[in-house]
Amino acid sequence: MAILSVKKLTKSFGGLTAVANLNLELNQGELVGLIGPNGAGKTTVFNLLTGVYEPSSGTIVLETEDRRRELQGQKPYNICKAGLARTFQNIRLFRDLTVLDNVRIAMHQNANYGLLSGLLHLPSYRKEEERLKKESYEFLRITKLDSKANELAKNLSYGEQRHLEIARALATKPVLLLLDEPAAGMNPAETAQLTQLIKWIRKEFHLTILLIEHDMSLVMKICERIYVLDYGMLIAEGTPEEIKSNKRVIKAYLGEDVSNAGD
Repeated sequence: MAILSVKKLTKSFGGLTAVANLNLELNQGELVGLIGPNGAGKTTVFNLLTGVYEPSSGTIVLETEDRRRELQGQKPYNICKAGLARTFQNIRLFRDLTVLDNVRIAMHQNANYGLLSGLLHLPSYRKEEERLKKESYEFLRITKLDSKANELAKNLSYGEQRHLEIARALATKPVLLLLDEPAAGMNPAETAQLTQLIKWIRKEFHLTILLIEHDMSLVMKICERIYVLDYGMLIAEGTPEEIKSNKRVIKAYLGEDVSNAGD
């Protein structure tokens, strides 16, 4: 079943077309890559999918077992509630809050208490807050950050901050997870750990994942299909092997030595 269907998605900024007539489809449970040169429009696509930008034209449909939702024109918080979460190319944590509170904030959209209960700190509020705290620790355990739960987010290493972004995204209980260059700035050992984490969370949480990444070794190892953008236009789509041998993709982005990527 197609969980995400994007049809003729276009975004123009004045006279500049950043994304042009993009068609993209993700099936439930897939791990798909979105690659291309700097400035190709990849992050713009993520911003359109998550409501940061409103499309100039086109449709974005998220379809789960219980509901079909058109996301174009929706606010980011409504898109998040619908089941689509993301991380950012430039880390956007609440730097002066603790690691634990960064995750707890993400979980509050699914809190099961009302305004009155929260204002008066009724037993239902306290019980629910304890549940959220316990589940937040579990997301930190998954990303190996539970020992640093009470540290400020800004004091984490770069790689740990990347993992915290993933923990925070998972805490929103998504069905579709968008990862925007999760390995950026990581050393090879950190990238290897991240690769295993992505594989594990996909299986454990039954997630569909769309991944932007410049590390072609990571992309070729874990993605089942890959979309390639150049100047805002889709120039290729296929399996890693098909993409590695696509002459147009090699010329626009990958280069002649890509045949060894992922080996």
